[in-house]
Amino acid sequence: MTALAHEVIPVTDDKPVSELDEFLWQTWKALELPEGYRAEIIEGAIEVSPTGRRRHGVVINRLRRALDAHLADSDYAAYQDINVIHRRKSWIPDLFVAPLDLDEIPDEEDLGVEAVGVAKVIEVVSPGSGNIERDRVRKRREYARAGIPVYVIIDDFDAEGAVLVLTAPNPKKATYEDEHRVPYGTDAVIPSGPAKGFAIGDAITRA
Repeated sequence: MTALAHEVIPVTDDKPVSELDEFLWQTWKALELPEGYRAEIIEGAIEVSPTGRRRHGVVINRLRRALDAHLADSDYAAYQDINVIHRRKSWIPDLFVAPLDLDEIPDEEDLGVEAVGVAKVIEVVSPGSGNIERDRVRKRREYARAGIPVYVIIDDFDAEGAVLVLTAPNPKKATYEDEHRVPYGTDAVIPSGPAKGFAIGDAITRA
């Protein structure tokens, strides 16, 4: 079915989305981006960003390897480069934890996975005021609205560097009720979920 920009159609929770959200959704689906770019729908806007710098990629891949080892005996895995979708919003976290079988949590149009099945998201902050604000503020609100249980921000630009672990999302307020900030040099430990006990320390954050 092709939806027109003015249509309001139900999504998976059977609540209609706004005309703006539906318009952005259809526009996002039709985008043809140059190689090395990605598009997300964040708080009423489509945002296009390039692939991260070397430091960004190094940290993410350290995380991925460590998470794979931590989750090896579980029914969960770490993923990259997949759309996480919630009510006509689409995000591409740097890393997320979800069931081994992603067919358990498909979105309605098979473009990614539903946020309801995602246990944890991680963003590694890139340089630039817009990138910093997106991960610290706007994505924080979006992930909380979606009810994603754990949001981790690895932030080279918070003083000498810090890991922020956010839990207990309040979707109605678009906030996380629990916040734990750990400066680089000390392990930040995930307190709950399938990655419970996973530590983010110098082995991951070192320059």
